[in-house]
Amino acid sequence: MIEELIKELPTATPFFVLVSGFLIGLSHAFEPDHVVAVATQNSKLAQKSSLRRFRQISSGALRSSILGALWGAGHTSSLVLVSLLIFVFSMSIPDTMFGNFEFGVGMMLVTLGFFTYLKRGLKQKHIHTHTHDDLVHTHPHTHDKEHTHGHRSYLIGCVHGLAGSGSLVVLALSTLHNLETILSFILVFGVGSIIGMMLVSSAIGLPFSFTVYSDRINKILRYSVGSLSIIIGIDIMYNIISTGSFFGLSIN
Repeated sequence: MIEELIKELPTATPFFVLVSGFLIGLSHAFEPDHVVAVATQNSKLAQKSSLRRFRQISSGALRSSILGALWGAGHTSSLVLVSLLIFVFSMSIPDTMFGNFEFGVGMMLVTLGFFTYLKRGLKQKHIHTHTHDDLVHTHPHTHDKEHTHGHRSYLIGCVHGLAGSGSLVVLALSTLHNLETILSFILVFGVGSIIGMMLVSSAIGLPFSFTVYSDRINKILRYSVGSLSIIIGIDIMYNIISTGSFFGLSIN
């Protein structure tokens, strides 16, 4: 569908261009590598709390959607940067550069998969010092790092925006005629990708919220997500090398 929409852009009306940008961004969020990247972050959110089960599930879905929105924002930020470099500053970015970034996405997915196995980054212990009646006490506290480190999803989105998907959007933008239309397309594309990833991330976060009271099922889901992330990452790296898109290397 995306390829058909891009072909229609040169002769399309401004309204069709905006609608196409939104639809391309929305569907773009459902690509497997994007879904599994956000899933690795959602797998770290499930944790027991004093909330009632329904409220806890709703809270988990909300936090998942926020992670998805951050991913979409990072993805859009990268595309805005690339578009400004190409269409405003007239810089030339070779297609092989996008392939190199795509290889980096593969490495990132493999790394995220291994960290998902280990469940690293969920909590971090801090030692706080308190003074009571001239006596100094130290108390260890455990905090949920995802509340303060949501920028990971933003950075993951940034990397994805520089990868192969970036070349696709640049191809679409190259068919447009003026900078105003280009910037409008990027804006609605970004809105579409943010909304799409919020939907995807919320749907992924729900199963982990349901399994918060079952460590065994939670572990199965977490290991499944980690395995998928590693498999997709390896597949991306293999395809990039086999097509000669990574620094001219190829597998015979």
